[in-house]
Amino acid sequence: MHPDTTTVTAAGSGTWKLGDLTVNRMGLGAMRLTGSGTFDQGEPSERARAIAVLRRAVALGVNHIDTAAFYFSPLRSANELINRALAPYPQDLVIATKVWPGRDSSGSWWWAGPEQLRGQVEENIRQLGVEHLDVVSLRVPPSMKNEPIADHFGALVELREAGLIRHLGLSHVTPEQLDEARAIAPVVCVQNPFGLESPTQERDFLHSCGEKGIAYVPFFAIAGAGREAGAVAAPRPEVLAVAGEHGATPAQVRLAWSLHQGPHVLAIPGTGNPDHLVENVAAGALRLSERDLVRLDTPAEGVTPAERPGP
Repeated sequence: MHPDTTTVTAAGSGTWKLGDLTVNRMGLGAMRLTGSGTFDQGEPSERARAIAVLRRAVALGVNHIDTAAFYFSPLRSANELINRALAPYPQDLVIATKVWPGRDSSGSWWWAGPEQLRGQVEENIRQLGVEHLDVVSLRVPPSMKNEPIADHFGALVELREAGLIRHLGLSHVTPEQLDEARAIAPVVCVQNPFGLESPTQERDFLHSCGEKGIAYVPFFAIAGAGREAGAVAAPRPEVLAVAGEHGATPAQVRLAWSLHQGPHVLAIPGTGNPDHLVENVAAGALRLSERDLVRLDTPAEGVTPAERPGP
């Protein structure tokens, strides 16, 4: 099916529930609204253009925006842009954010202790101009990949009970950490890097989340190994072939492939480009055939899926 960008809305991607909040499966990531580079690198974004992208996204039916207080570059803050563009917020708009990482005014990174998470949550509330946060994910640092997260997650549970947070999620976690958190409180979503090149074990985790009724929200689905810098490698031949047959772009094929991994998968592609926004939303209506999916899942010669490098 050709992704028609003239009649596209995010409703074409279907819906999923984050707790009691229904969202269209094609959302928007806010990181790239702040500039051309990675966080404090590159040129700051054009304010009017970023605001226009946000308003256009909502007009196209996007009602799930992923952000963070640490998404800022010189002169620009993602949360401030969202507030300026969209407040007062549409009733169905769900804004999800992340805590644990932080950045000071110079852009230097720091990681919060459990007792500092309230300050990070309140910072997001203040910047967004809301009374509470819809979804807050605990973004686990790389150094804690195999460590317990109960102290930090428990602190967020207390903030939820205090009315500052509606639903809780996890970001950059392992299956073991998800089980640890779920033993404390419900988890509505898992945000992990995921795309065509991801290893078998991450695909298994994605499907396990679906069996538990938990949304799986891949990031870097388009960028892959390029991560924050964006796509850096040439598209794989099979991606180009499927894109050509559907009259789509390689990025649209990668997004559509992600959504085809299960009805619980939510896409949050980031962009500060109005044209790319429309293309991304249109990818939610791109229907890949079983033949397409088999071709896309066929690894390069001599490489098994389990051996593919993760993002």
